[in-house]
Amino acid sequence: MRVVRPKKFLGQHFLKDQSIARRIADTVDAYPTLPILEVGAGTGVLTGYLLEKQRPLRVVEVDYESTAYLRKTYPQLEEHIIEDDFLQMNLSRLFGGRPFVLTGNYPYNISSQIFFKMLENKEQIPCCTGMIQKEVAQRIAASPGSKTYGILSVLIQAWYRVEYLFTVDAGVFDPPPKVQSAVIRMQRNDTVELGCNPELFRRVVKTTFNQRRKTLRNSLKPLLGKTQTLPEEALLTKRPEQLSLEEFIHLTHYVEQLLTH
Repeated sequence: MRVVRPKKFLGQHFLKDQSIARRIADTVDAYPTLPILEVGAGTGVLTGYLLEKQRPLRVVEVDYESTAYLRKTYPQLEEHIIEDDFLQMNLSRLFGGRPFVLTGNYPYNISSQIFFKMLENKEQIPCCTGMIQKEVAQRIAASPGSKTYGILSVLIQAWYRVEYLFTVDAGVFDPPPKVQSAVIRMQRNDTVELGCNPELFRRVVKTTFNQRRKTLRNSLKPLLGKTQTLPEEALLTKRPEQLSLEEFIHLTHYVEQLLTH
């Protein structure tokens, strides 16, 4: 009989393999002095190994059954178990405003949203590790020219160095997901300023990849207006997956000039 029932609507797949849980926990050692925030603690298989790190640890879990189980299993964490939706949380007050490492066995149905929130709080999150769907991990780590290169690739790699660490088979979960999983680590790079308007940069990246089969000349029309006549520019003959980060920054400057004239 299970103590906590995996809930499909929450995307819960509980990890059973202790050796993999330890390997995931060890990914936070890239920043050995920082506090840790675990998202989606579930039955605490990862939590136990994170506690061994002897660092400030808080866990976020939206499922009331899981939080009750965690309080019983890890009484020393009682005051540091947060029953809340991570996507709605104000992260600036956690750990007294100190930077922290974000980790977890993330719910697959909201992993992209978790990483967008990470980007919004990138000054507080110098390192993010954890397990997600393999396809999403490949997308985040993809290089220009790859079929998996997309919005997440560009927006995350603008601010973070991405490592695809290892693949995890579906059989080590209860219940097994229908996909493979992967563990990744993202560490802040040296970028302080993109060198362009960051909000417009995000809009350019999202707009072009939302019509990734079109050339930039056509995919930019929703942003620039369909009546806008674009001058001849070699860059506009490319498709978004062909562009490097630097070319997206150049494209953002180009779009900004068109929007202000």
